[in-house]
Amino acid sequence: MNKMTKLLLAVGLMMTATLAMAHPGHGEHVSNGFLSGLLHPMMGLDHLLAMGAIGFWSIRQNTTMKRGTPLFVVGGMIVGAGLAWAGVSLAGIETGIAMSVLLVGVLIATLAKLPTAVGGTLVALFMVAHGYAHGTEMTQGSSLVLYMAGFVVATLAITFIGRGLGTMMLKADNRITRALGGVVAIIGGVLAAG
Repeated sequence: MNKMTKLLLAVGLMMTATLAMAHPGHGEHVSNGFLSGLLHPMMGLDHLLAMGAIGFWSIRQNTTMKRGTPLFVVGGMIVGAGLAWAGVSLAGIETGIAMSVLLVGVLIATLAKLPTAVGGTLVALFMVAHGYAHGTEMTQGSSLVLYMAGFVVATLAITFIGRGLGTMMLKADNRITRALGGVVAIIGGVLAAG
């Protein structure tokens, strides 16, 4: 299987997931929380696209931003989940999640390179919304630590898959990367429109 076929297959699989708004709680049978936390980021197209696209985009950034992106992603997720678990009410989370997809799509489509302070802050803020959603949808009775460990593992896996695809695309025509970014942005716009 050539690299382009793998890329198209990965994108196709990501697009078959459901929306985060439809997350059902991942089954009450998941008592320890790890599996629930692991599955949550994979159950929504918006989560998959945001995390994967951030990884994809990060490959074209400066060395510090490229290396720091997984930390910004996980850090934002943990802060967002922590806010939810602390009972802090944040309005517009689903819109924020959709806008993160749209904006990272725009960053990819424009081949934008941002300074680490700007890019890292933007990525962390995007992930606060995603983490908050994960935190509010933790299955009752789950272990907080195991649930968090599950969604951190899944988040890193999705981000590194995006980075792998981004690395493969460094050798491809930039028009393909721009087109993929455009598709991600359009999906984010559709999600934001509800």
